Amino acid sequence: MTSSAEAGMDHGTLSVSVVFFYPDAALLSRTFESLARAAVELARERPGASTSLYLVDNGGMPDLRRDLAMLSAAGIAYTVISGHGNVGYGRGHNLAIQQAQSRYHLVLNPDVDLEPRAMIEAISFLDQHPEAGLLAPAIVDDRGRLQYLCRQYPTLVDLFVRGFLPRAARRLFDRRLARYEMRAQINERDTLWDPPIISGCFMLFQTAVLKKLGGFDDRYFLYFEDYDLSLRAHELARVVYMPSVRVLHHGGGAARKGFAHIRMFLSSACKFYNRFGWKWL
Repeated sequence: MTSSAEAGMDHGTLSVSVVFFYPDAALLSRTFESLARAAVELARERPGASTSLYLVDNGGMPDLRRDLAMLSAAGIAYTVISGHGNVGYGRGHNLAIQQAQSRYHLVLNPDVDLEPRAMIEAISFLDQHPEAGLLAPAIVDDRGRLQYLCRQYPTLVDLFVRGFLPRAARRLFDRRLARYEMRAQINERDTLWDPPIISGCFMLFQTAVLKKLGGFDDRYFLYFEDYDLSLRAHELARVVYMPSVRVLHHGGGAARKGFAHIRMFLSSACKFYNRFGWKWL
């Protein structure tokens, strides 16, 4: 079931999809508030620029009446897509991507806060660099520390150390993790072209490129769908890390979320390696 805030929804400059499943209502509200501020700033600096939002309800949608009113007041047209059940993260976004008619489409987590000028910086850069089909921002945590979420192609050892070892034990593998997380290349100053893999918490695409890719591979229920899509994006366009675009991500690893998430992580890892090739060390 799809319901829209407006019958003639303007897809315009930017469309955004947010998929959630029993979300943290407070974090989701923060995400919407930050998106509203960023949309207002974008429209102020670029008259005629419009933002539309697809809310994909995989289950457990909280009462969003106050949030939706706030988004409408910020000029954001929204569509709620619901009734399909929990189809997974990537497939949920695909339901929105199929409808998007914008110039740019943002895949956004429901626990990410955008800085007010984030979309101005991002869209200005993409307008000036049409060879860039996918943009990643600088991502910081709750304490303002840079998160190294661009990645080299992962080995099995990298995934095990990064995802499952306790913090103290990970120190023994610091040089390996530094290579995997591209710490020597990623900072808060320098633009980096063509990182192999970027985080799915914020992926800003040229919509035409995203549609040519067919969106996410819906064989991944959760985890690794962003790794897969990042690698495929390089086949059609360049990928760029742009640190002047800043967001805050509240998140955690699979091992800290319980056995069900560990099982999904391992299942998706197998799908990923079967497609792109196993790398052990």
